[in-house]
Amino acid sequence: MTHTLGIDIGTFESKGVLVDAQGRIVATASRPHKMIVPRAGWAEHRAEEDWWGDFVHLTRTLLAQSGIDPASIKAVAASAIGPCMLPVDSAGTPLMNGVLYGVDTRATDQITTLNARIGEAIIHQRCGNALTSQSVGPKILWLKETHPDLYAQTAMVLTSTSYLTWKLTGQYVIDHYTAANFSPLYDVTTQDWTTDLAPEIIPLEKLPRLMWSTEIAGHLTATAARETGLAQGTPVTCGTIDAAAEAVSVGVKAPGEMMMMYGSTIFIIQVTGQPVRDPRLWYAPWLFPGTHASMAGLATSGTLTHWFRDQLARDTDFAALVTEAQDSPKGAKGLICLPYFSGERTPIHDPHARGAFFGLNLTHTRADMFRAVVEGIAAGTAHVLETYAEAGASPDRVLAVGGGTKNPLWLQATSDFGHIPQQVCEKTIGASYGDAFLAALAIGTAQPPDILTWNPNAHTVTPDEVPAYATQFPLWKRLYAQTKDLMQALP
Repeated sequence: MTHTLGIDIGTFESKGVLVDAQGRIVATASRPHKMIVPRAGWAEHRAEEDWWGDFVHLTRTLLAQSGIDPASIKAVAASAIGPCMLPVDSAGTPLMNGVLYGVDTRATDQITTLNARIGEAIIHQRCGNALTSQSVGPKILWLKETHPDLYAQTAMVLTSTSYLTWKLTGQYVIDHYTAANFSPLYDVTTQDWTTDLAPEIIPLEKLPRLMWSTEIAGHLTATAARETGLAQGTPVTCGTIDAAAEAVSVGVKAPGEMMMMYGSTIFIIQVTGQPVRDPRLWYAPWLFPGTHASMAGLATSGTLTHWFRDQLARDTDFAALVTEAQDSPKGAKGLICLPYFSGERTPIHDPHARGAFFGLNLTHTRADMFRAVVEGIAAGTAHVLETYAEAGASPDRVLAVGGGTKNPLWLQATSDFGHIPQQVCEKTIGASYGDAFLAALAIGTAQPPDILTWNPNAHTVTPDEVPAYATQFPLWKRLYAQTKDLMQALP
């Protein structure tokens, strides 16, 4: 038998899946971990414990569950949250916790400095993206300016997936899709690293070698084999960011197809025939040569529902909380929530944005507040979809994936606010399943169209016309516009 293994490291949980050559799931496993928030606006993981520790645990669990011979696993692919910033020394040892993607806003000052020195228009032209909290370049500059001792010891700057690939193969590599988030260090036209715009950030020899996601980065080392239980010499792909693998898992492959990922954040990827250059969105080469992707993401989504449960509903679980909120009418009796509890990414790119409940009165209940949270996230998603339309890139087909697809309240509110149908595939396991498919592509046991038989469509969520949303969505947008200055004045 031929099997492939996919492992994905998420913000709060890691997942692994073992599949056969037809895409049938042989074993699955998951492991939770914490997002570290040392101070407001910071978000971190421990690379050795959270990233590699989860990988080892999941791999050994999958092997034990399935009972298969490790030699039958013909390829391994990993994905992880990203883009992250992890400096390592000459031995590959992490020098600090991994700095997470756009939810971490510590490099705001560095973004301002780089924009002023280089020019926002030039950065966007060369890098395809505006500098935002999603950009890794400013975070490396933050390291240099605030921790010069650690910067001096840095031999390589990795992201989460490239750290896993190094642990597996001893190779420092990164895929083009992830590298495009290292602005202003990646030129989207040449599809190569560049120091033209900001030579002061870091020498290019301290950045990983560029590859495409389905290229084989190397083979499992003896040390990695001992730790994971896998066979030495197993091919390992370059890997990618979790959201890209998630898109692959539900069959996003052709221009006009969009993934809506319901996780700790909402993340959106649309494959496009040509680059979409809009500073409110993100651009990257897609996973394969000659293809493009336009991305967007909220800063807090599933994270916000976790916060609400932990702070205001500790006596219940998510399923009961959703059931409770479904008794609240659509529109939450006039209550509006701005979901900017960690600033916001697309389309406003404002690290100073703050969360808010607006319109509270003494009739509102916890159920109303939770519904308002979910509807606030849905409104943020609709704002992004509106931006895609303005950029001339409205999707032809939307495929929903991720843990949040188990929340019918969230799915329906997103379709209603965004006026879009969403297809939900049979398997919603997500990025790890996409990794297993990418591994199969890498060794030639699958072809791109095979994902449609690996993971067929199960059902479609159709939008309803909701008068309360038609009234509240314009107010929701005005609420941010009219309080933006106040938000920036807060400590």
